[in-house]
Amino acid sequence: MALRARSQRHGIPLRAVLPNAVTAMALCSGLTAVRFAIGAEWERAVLMIMLAAVLDGVDGQIARMIRGESRFGAELDSLSDAISFGVAPALILYLWSLIAFPKVGWIVALLYAVFCALRLARFNAQIDSDVQPRKLAGFLTGIPAPAGAGLAMLPIYVWLWSGEEWARDYRLVTPWVGLIGLLMVSSLATYSWKSLRLRRTVRFEALVVVAIVIAALVTAPWQTLTIVCLGYLATLPFSIRAYRRTKLPRAAAAPASILPPAAP
Repeated sequence: MALRARSQRHGIPLRAVLPNAVTAMALCSGLTAVRFAIGAEWERAVLMIMLAAVLDGVDGQIARMIRGESRFGAELDSLSDAISFGVAPALILYLWSLIAFPKVGWIVALLYAVFCALRLARFNAQIDSDVQPRKLAGFLTGIPAPAGAGLAMLPIYVWLWSGEEWARDYRLVTPWVGLIGLLMVSSLATYSWKSLRLRRTVRFEALVVVAIVIAALVTAPWQTLTIVCLGYLATLPFSIRAYRRTKLPRAAAAPASILPPAAP
């Protein structure tokens, strides 16, 4: 009782609040994107989703740096992701294109949002599991939610920099959004960028590439995002192949590890 009273008197440490505040900012960015979409301000709507993705990547890093990880923070992060990368992109795409095909378009938008939530629920269900072969091998299961949101809005990027109305055609956008939703809930092995390690000999070259990408995003954001999305899609066959190569030795070694010890 004395320990509980002491903890209540001292309050919640700041390191437990700061990462959750950043997550709440990401949630607000996702909801603000919907507000801009309602006003047909498509560029601002997409930028708010991009801001939410940046904040989503930062909050976890901040929590680890200041040792502010918590179960509450993990649940809040998943809720924020479901809204910012599931509900918000679905509404943006529906108002931008799918509304021209109202019944089927709305169904596809709903499925995309539901698939995003299912992916996050699967992630939360496995977060405490010790048996995660893909995670141990440095891979993810399916496309992560922020990447899925970015890929789903690829037709908007093309439309913004080209002005071509075919990019807004619901006959193109409808199957595209459905495909990205399926990729999020799929069992495909995708690269986990957190697991990638650079050699010391290419650090300078990596900094040059990062600088070029940032400069391109500032000067030609929609063209750059289009190239980034296509590049990410191009990595999927390589990630699947790389995981199969790491999976085969593990599968071959598994039966030996469960054999009973030999009698003395």
